[in-house]
Amino acid sequence: MPFPYKKVVVIGATSGIGEAFANRLIDDGTFVIAVGRRKENLEALVQKHGHDKCQAVPFDITKLESIPHFATNIVNTHPDVDCIILNSGIQRKTDFSDPDSIDLDSVQLEVNTNYTAHLALTKAFLPFLQKKSTETALVYITSNLALVPILRCSNYCASKAALHQWILCLREQLKKTKVKVIEIFPPAVQTELHDEKHQPDIKNGRQIGMPLDEFTEEAYSGLVSGKDQIPVGMSKRAFDGFEVKRQEAFAHMLKIMGSGP
Repeated sequence: MPFPYKKVVVIGATSGIGEAFANRLIDDGTFVIAVGRRKENLEALVQKHGHDKCQAVPFDITKLESIPHFATNIVNTHPDVDCIILNSGIQRKTDFSDPDSIDLDSVQLEVNTNYTAHLALTKAFLPFLQKKSTETALVYITSNLALVPILRCSNYCASKAALHQWILCLREQLKKTKVKVIEIFPPAVQTELHDEKHQPDIKNGRQIGMPLDEFTEEAYSGLVSGKDQIPVGMSKRAFDGFEVKRQEAFAHMLKIMGSGP
């Protein structure tokens, strides 16, 4: 089964999961608009595949005030866009048992990158997506740590948990529209997220987790099969173990409040 969308904006496409998705989509015949901070990485992606298969758009999503203009330029240039993949994320150590080690600017940057920018991007693209007559999609890459936190990166876990809770509400709010809301829950994956240059307390971080190619194929299989929630690898344990029950409680709450099925 092919990927159902034909022109996709991949935000956070300069490395890791975002770059892997961009490559996989292009190989499957989907045109990709690759977005990220590192222009040289985006240009390498275009050189690899060709201008007829992808376009590079350098942009820093933490510049929240620039997001509306960025989104307008994208949809004006590509009015046939039908899917946005929001993948950008950073992870930093936050150990509040040592308060002097906490840099609040770094904490805020992590929240902006992992959470607030996703809300701003959604707000900016939604009017365009809602006006289309065919099905469109917003795809969010969260984390197994949105469901089960770990100690060393507590703020990262909290930012992903916040995004997950918000996505549940967004999906419900958009259920009567043609905008599909999809969430992918990666486990730890072997990407630069854990590199020592970003997190000096981690050594050989690129060896942590599931191989990137294995993750990409499993997640992509979930996307093409039409699932709107895709736990991958060890994320399935938490999702199947208790997240399903929690979402049943969410549905019950909606029903009590008169907004559910």
